[in-house]
Amino acid sequence: MPYTIRVLLENLLRNDAPDEQIDAVLDWGSERSFATAVDIRPSRIFLHDTNGVPLLTDIAALRDAVEHPDMVNPKIPAELVVDHSVIADEFGTPTAFERNVEIEYERNAERYRFLRWAQAKLRGFKVVPPGKGIMHQVNLEHLARVVMTDGDEAFPDLCLGTDSHTTMVNGIGVLGWGIGGIEAEAAMLGEPVTMLLPPVVGFRLTGALPHGATATDLVLTITELLRKHGVVGKFVEFHGEGVRRLPVPDRATIANMTPEFGSTCAYFPIDEQTIRYLRFTGRSEEQVTLVEEYAKEQGLWHRPGETADYTETVELDLGTVQPSLAGPNRPQDRIALTEAAAGNAGVVGIAAITSCTNTSNPAVMITAGLLARNAVQRGLTSKPWVKTTLSPGSRVVTDYLTAAGLTPSLEKLGFYLTGYGCMTCIGASGPLVDELRGSTVVAVLSGNRNFAGRINPDIRLNYLASPPLVIAYALAGTMATDLTRDPLGHSPDGTPVFLSDIWPAQDEVTAVMEMITPGMFEAAYRDIFTGDARWENLGSPGGDRYDWDPASTYLRRPPFFDEPVGQQDIKDAKVLAMLGDSITTDHISPAGAIPSDSPAGRYLADRGVKRFAFNTYASRRGNHEVMVRGAFGNVQLHGIYETAMAYRDAGVPLVVLGGAQYGTGSSRDWAAKATALLGVRAVLAGSFERIHRSNLIGMGVLPLQYRPGENARSLGLTGHEVISIGELSTMDKTVTVRADEREFDVIVRLDTAREWDVYRSGGILRLTMSRYGGSL
Repeated sequence: MPYTIRVLLENLLRNDAPDEQIDAVLDWGSERSFATAVDIRPSRIFLHDTNGVPLLTDIAALRDAVEHPDMVNPKIPAELVVDHSVIADEFGTPTAFERNVEIEYERNAERYRFLRWAQAKLRGFKVVPPGKGIMHQVNLEHLARVVMTDGDEAFPDLCLGTDSHTTMVNGIGVLGWGIGGIEAEAAMLGEPVTMLLPPVVGFRLTGALPHGATATDLVLTITELLRKHGVVGKFVEFHGEGVRRLPVPDRATIANMTPEFGSTCAYFPIDEQTIRYLRFTGRSEEQVTLVEEYAKEQGLWHRPGETADYTETVELDLGTVQPSLAGPNRPQDRIALTEAAAGNAGVVGIAAITSCTNTSNPAVMITAGLLARNAVQRGLTSKPWVKTTLSPGSRVVTDYLTAAGLTPSLEKLGFYLTGYGCMTCIGASGPLVDELRGSTVVAVLSGNRNFAGRINPDIRLNYLASPPLVIAYALAGTMATDLTRDPLGHSPDGTPVFLSDIWPAQDEVTAVMEMITPGMFEAAYRDIFTGDARWENLGSPGGDRYDWDPASTYLRRPPFFDEPVGQQDIKDAKVLAMLGDSITTDHISPAGAIPSDSPAGRYLADRGVKRFAFNTYASRRGNHEVMVRGAFGNVQLHGIYETAMAYRDAGVPLVVLGGAQYGTGSSRDWAAKATALLGVRAVLAGSFERIHRSNLIGMGVLPLQYRPGENARSLGLTGHEVISIGELSTMDKTVTVRADEREFDVIVRLDTAREWDVYRSGGILRLTMSRYGGSL
């Protein structure tokens, strides 16, 4: 039995799951088992601020709807890290970090006061204040227990989070994955997370990474490989001798990008490397001993010579990995570095060392620092049109780069600290250098996503790369430079300098790595839940019910408890949007800057908000009026808010037609919430990404899927049809759709009895409210 399935079995047994669920797990691998839904109860919920705020506004609204608000409290531990709000407004200066933090507090003080209210009023809920790091790196380096305890019981740390990259903790032997905020708040309040038992893909690693290849190159290779294989709705479990050669930071880099290759998780079993990392990051010896003894006693310790009965297998020789990029619009579109310059004349407008994906990995960060030192020694400089930013996911990164004497070289190339947060990776990249307006511009970043318009609304072409390659492209200033053959620049005496000339030797990287001590981690996380003076001086509103400000443009009482969002009968509906393949949740609900000429921008301007204070869509997720106006507002799609409202006022239901991989990308619940508030009753697509399908159901929106071999084109759909959907009976596998005079059957993607219950209730929020005796 795969390690991940063992963890699920323990969870079901400990929480007294029905016998049929336990029997299905014991029979895992059979067709019957894969058709069985199980009720998972996470040991903790993990949140960030921009997904956590709307979750908490829902809980605050639920407190309004019940007689005794104190009844509405988390039933399991929940932790929130504020990391998504800081924007790279200032860069390339010694004051960039401090100024960006000041602006962050100016823009987000109201949201932060709300978080302080939630921390004070909700039992078992903790907040990591701004400036501590990126949630997944904080989780990996400090919060993750691996094995949890409750009294005399010890059990696996099964962590579910509102960010799709919660999977990063899979690298340390924690089973976890991303769920929508709608599911997360229900789980916090005691509801189970229901899922079909998944197939498990066994990924065998052999060999070792060659010199010059980084963990980033490895994960881009794996992403390309697994997207082609197809792992949506499946677990991936790494095994084999190659796993033993991968330190935890490399494993975490791979696990972090699980959403990019589409699986539910990407799990690395507990072994000697795990124990070494726990000690390295300053965990207590008592905790380290518990993890090792528990894993060995419970059969969760990695046995590289043994292979589980996986449903499918994939293999990769680490020795074949070569330096790579991915882009320009999808993480799975890997390009060998030797081919990256072919036909690419884009000017590099952004070079960002960003994201927990890579800044959590000391090896690649030290490689980048040494490369910067070597470049400075050769007299190279970053091109003046490149916006250079450094936003590590942990203060520990700053400490070890400074201790190694590498910070001055990074700063000499413009890579000054801009903040401890997601920043460029989530689109909080700030404005470009003015000279680049109107140019063909590309971004190169060490992040995990590069969807069109995500990184910056003025940039369509985005490439994922390792931190040292980000620096190399800042030096080159253009994607037309072949980093494997062309010089990055010239030294003062005119000598050409190539990437190979400044790439550090492995033994030098190793020597700097040995300077990192557990004490650095202990110092960084000693007061993890205590903020600076700005945080502590914010104050927080009192009262068990939140006091909503009707004039607020950040926090509005959500409407989801006021009236049903969904409906069961969908007759004479219009098609709101007809979309192609790989529509992401960024397309559906963008996270970046709010354009002034957008419906959301006009809404804010009408309420006296100055352009500089618009902030991002991500920061406004506590206000449904902003978010519904931003729906489908990506640069590749025209805003359709006014059209949807006209249909809603006329009482006309709406549907959306989509292609394959609909809803890929982030876990953001607002992609489903905004869809529902626009009046969309059903989405018909070629296939769905797991989290978005779940979120649609959670909002009472019906997910329907074309039958194999069929799509909108083959059925002759144009988007101008009047759509009616036949009556549904519980657990129907298919339903008939009538489009004008044409009829065809589609698959009903309500996969479990619980999903049917949620849909019939009009969404999980209303179902949860009924548990508390709430009333409309």
